[in-house]
Amino acid sequence: MVEVCDTPSILLRGMTGSRLPVVVSHGEGRAQFADAQQQRQAEGHVGMRFIENTGLVTERYPFNPNGSPGGITALTSSDGRCTIMMPHPERCARTLNFSWHPPESSYWGEQSPWLQMFVNARRWVG
Repeated sequence: MVEVCDTPSILLRGMTGSRLPVVVSHGEGRAQFADAQQQRQAEGHVGMRFIENTGLVTERYPFNPNGSPGGITALTSSDGRCTIMMPHPERCARTLNFSWHPPESSYWGEQSPWLQMFVNARRWVG
């Protein structure tokens, strides 16, 4: 599970605060920083964080498969045009791609909330 953070990301626009299951295919993508100052600078660019089932940010496996500090799993450039991430939301753009989703998400229909990333990209391109 991840929580989408407040970020200038074009891809994540309108998704702030969303807590969503997402496909993780491996434990790679660990965010590493040279020092505490560099990590503090990155905080304003965090696009997503791994969370536990309780909604708390986690560094603990298996909720955070790569052990990134602060649960960081996506970072965005200052202008929002570049977003890097470890999970694979492209693998769960449709509800049937999920092995699990919250029962209250029945309103999703066939499209999962992750499809919004692709809608946002298309809008931005024009």
